[in-house]
Amino acid sequence: MRIILVFPPFFLSSMYNLPPLGLINLATTLKNSAHTVKILDLVLAVRRGTLKSGSKIYDDCAEMIAEHAPDLVGFSAQCTTYPSVINIAKKIKIIQPQVKIVIGGHNASFVDIETLTRYPWIDAIVRGEGEETFPELVETLDSGGGWEGVEGVSFRRGQTAFRNKDRQFAANLDTIPLPEYGYVEPLSVYRDACGLPRAIAILEAGRGCPHNCVYCSESILWGRKPRVFSVERLIAEMRRMRDDFSAECFVLAYDQFTAKRDFVESFCRQVIQEGLSFIPWYCISRLDTVDPPLLRLMKEAGCESMCYGIDSGSKRTLKFIRKRIDEDVLYKRVYETTEEGLIPTLSFVIGFPEEERKDIDSTLFMALRTGIIGNNNTLIQMPTVLPGTDLHRRYARDLVRRVDTYFALGLEFDSGKRLDEDEALINSDPVVFSSFFNVPCKGLPLDELYLLAGYFPLMVQLFPRSFLLLSLEREVSVSRLFIEWLFWLKRRKRRSELILTPQDCYNHFVEFAELSRNKSGIRRLDHLAAVLKYEQLCLEAAKSPRVRNSYSNDVKHIDMTTKPLKSAGSIAEKFDFDLHVIILDLKAGKWFQKYNPSPTGMLFVQFGDQLETARVELAIIEFLSLCDGKNTLGEIALMLQEPGGEGNKSVGTGESFCIEAFRELLEAGYLEIDNPEP
Repeated sequence: MRIILVFPPFFLSSMYNLPPLGLINLATTLKNSAHTVKILDLVLAVRRGTLKSGSKIYDDCAEMIAEHAPDLVGFSAQCTTYPSVINIAKKIKIIQPQVKIVIGGHNASFVDIETLTRYPWIDAIVRGEGEETFPELVETLDSGGGWEGVEGVSFRRGQTAFRNKDRQFAANLDTIPLPEYGYVEPLSVYRDACGLPRAIAILEAGRGCPHNCVYCSESILWGRKPRVFSVERLIAEMRRMRDDFSAECFVLAYDQFTAKRDFVESFCRQVIQEGLSFIPWYCISRLDTVDPPLLRLMKEAGCESMCYGIDSGSKRTLKFIRKRIDEDVLYKRVYETTEEGLIPTLSFVIGFPEEERKDIDSTLFMALRTGIIGNNNTLIQMPTVLPGTDLHRRYARDLVRRVDTYFALGLEFDSGKRLDEDEALINSDPVVFSSFFNVPCKGLPLDELYLLAGYFPLMVQLFPRSFLLLSLEREVSVSRLFIEWLFWLKRRKRRSELILTPQDCYNHFVEFAELSRNKSGIRRLDHLAAVLKYEQLCLEAAKSPRVRNSYSNDVKHIDMTTKPLKSAGSIAEKFDFDLHVIILDLKAGKWFQKYNPSPTGMLFVQFGDQLETARVELAIIEFLSLCDGKNTLGEIALMLQEPGGEGNKSVGTGESFCIEAFRELLEAGYLEIDNPEP
């Protein structure tokens, strides 16, 4: 048989795409058979420009597939691409009526009967794991048999859809052959097509989930009993991907990767022992199963980042989701993760149907706190109603189409809009295409939730301390304050719509905060202006990243005739309050209303992607202000001795102070010298 396995078209500029591992696994199971198998990655084709966007893109897809004269076409379909699969399949049947069309994937597995009943050009659905089902199906069809005897298959006979017995999950995942990436383009092609710095491959570490979250289909699709590939298998796959396919980074696909400590420790130690720790990798982690020693080991083994699924800051919402999160453990773990040099992605969900505004505000407040604690990537989403989930079963009748959630994007092929045929299909069938619909939320309108999900992460990233304090000072909920900020910005910029960019935050948030405080007449927090200034200067320093110089403390030939120059991009500023203390208090979750004035100096400099700040005496601030490349150290020492100079009030005066300050600031990157002696 001639078999074409199709990864349907999808494009979202903010996302990169990787080789379709599911289809690669299926093709690999047929590698030693008499069948001809080809994978057609239409996502990559869109990226490379060999498949053009436009109103005729699905016609082009169908023709590309039909060119191979296949006997069987297999689609891998997720919720986002399900409309495109249905529409492309229909066009293929028109061109080649005798071809068999099969769909697999999460979405198809849960709406198999509905799909077969409503779309007669689809012949069968492969449910759940396909590594055993698909090759058996191919052999059965090739020998003249029908769909009836193949476990894990749903099919249609005439106008009636049938569901065969479920296939048992693979007891030992190691029996699945190592994926043969020769069926797809080299990883470097994916890297270059997506503009990535590294060639990334998916490393599937396990399947299954013991939990039963209301919105998730993982435990239903893969089973409640987690199964993992052996460490030996994973190491062999990593080595093969590196040596044979030039993998430069791995995404470990398994939601429960850190669920069992001994498994993670064994994996990390083996990676280190095999000399693979130079290859970075990313994983999904639980909060309650890692600690500093394990995080340290993971980092040593190459872990660069991880995702923590937080979901909500509301206990009431967590109960609805059926998820347990210890808030104290969360904050502690975020701190520990960032302290170990790992950058976590924190995933939140707002807008569940039973949520009130206070529940959503609890989540947004929690997100702000995590932004204060340490550097992280914040992801906020609205619920996606996926087939097979309890959320779908309980609220499918309440669905409306109002806004596109994260998992509804990627089919905008017609001048930034979805094709008319996709829109018509989606609107006609909320059950099958539920991920394109919304479930109304009691607490907030869907439009407002959409704005919060899309733009609030910018505040977590750029002004978490200031936004939190402004909300507390004005006694305004976080969500209301944010919407107020968006409407103010719309008027300020004379825009026709509500949008927010990082540049908007940098240019206008301090202005908004001050006007907001003036208008309300509420100024309970005297230190808020200083915190606003601090975060603004952090952003300013980040705009001019530096490379560390190679000067050391034993630089020779420095004397009082040396002319120091403050480094471009470094910032030295005076504050009326001790910002170091305030920042530490905020990081610890302490919001004091009053701080005694304590004039302090702060230094800011960005090295690569790392911002460094330091608390210094005011004499250092004045010293740096005089380092203009024209004044000598001797002249600076004299100026610091003059009446009103800070040098005669604090850490020291004269030449020794200037020499020592110069050496320390030079090493820290705040000063430069034009021509140091070798």
